[in-house]
Amino acid sequence: MPSRPARPWRASKTICWYDYIMAEKKVKKRNWSFLLYPESAPVDWLEQLKITGLPVAISPLHDMDVWSLEDEQKNSEHRAGTPKKAHHHVIVCYDGPTTFSSVKSLTDRLNQPIPVPLETVRGMYDYLTHEGQQDKYQYDKKDIQTLNGFSIRDYCELTKSEVTKYKREIQMFIRDNGITEYGDLMDLLMDAADMENHYEVASNNTLFFVQYLKTKWRNAVRAGQLPDDNGVLGK
Repeated sequence: MPSRPARPWRASKTICWYDYIMAEKKVKKRNWSFLLYPESAPVDWLEQLKITGLPVAISPLHDMDVWSLEDEQKNSEHRAGTPKKAHHHVIVCYDGPTTFSSVKSLTDRLNQPIPVPLETVRGMYDYLTHEGQQDKYQYDKKDIQTLNGFSIRDYCELTKSEVTKYKREIQMFIRDNGITEYGDLMDLLMDAADMENHYEVASNNTLFFVQYLKTKWRNAVRAGQLPDDNGVLGK
């Protein structure tokens, strides 16, 4: 077994014990994350991420985060309630399993902390805005930046309960907007800025929504709100 390196853990660009463990284990993961501090990054850090050609997601600037009591208990220098240094969270996705050392070469070029392997992209993507973490400041998903074709839909599937939730919301959307044609529904969902998941659910449940829309159309014909197949408007 190799001996432990003399250099201790410390927040610097030298190799720390964590680096050593990761390198020795030859950890390989397809998806990675790291913190990016704009004040210490190169001016062209965004362009450098672009030219990698890798799908990347970048959080809004986290400039409202504060240290928690738990953070203070772990490190007395992180006083609870005091602001954290402004930072971004970055997700970078490779074509195949990639070693810690390879990803670290990227974070080193950007003068940033070491990368962390991701078990799931979705969980980290939610954390870009602190979604589901009500004790933290909530950032706007519209401020997430994506590069090189990154799409969260490529890295996760909706759960059954989420599909049911979106189906209900689409039905309410149909009802509230008087939609009776599937094509109209899909156009409206496609044009909406914040309904990507709704569009996916509607696309994958065509039969359900076509039948639902037919029922809505028939009810509108009977009520004299729309013409029938012959163009006759009922009374």
